[in-house]
Amino acid sequence: MFMSDFEEIYNEYKQKGAQQSAPIMHQEGKEAIIAVRKNDDGDIIAIKTESGRELDYVTALEEAKRGSLAHVDVFQKYGRDILRSEPDGIKSNNLDNLPTF
Repeated sequence: MFMSDFEEIYNEYKQKGAQQSAPIMHQEGKEAIIAVRKNDDGDIIAIKTESGRELDYVTALEEAKRGSLAHVDVFQKYGRDILRSEPDGIKSNNLDNLPTF
């Protein structure tokens, strides 16, 4: 195979994925994060949910671990828990790209 073959196959894959995956708006029984608050270093320190609740970062981590928040995962990095958006290839719904409050 040539490099152009790999690129063509990958581009077809991406195009099919974009066509198949409409943004998921809600997961049953879970609350979506609609905005974030950042400190001066750009770190997320709080989140706002679709119901208007404002949660500090530690509480958001606890709720995510319980499965109460939609479209986020908790993983270990730097020796601590980190909250992140589910990797779905859609940059606009990444936590860092959400509106601030």
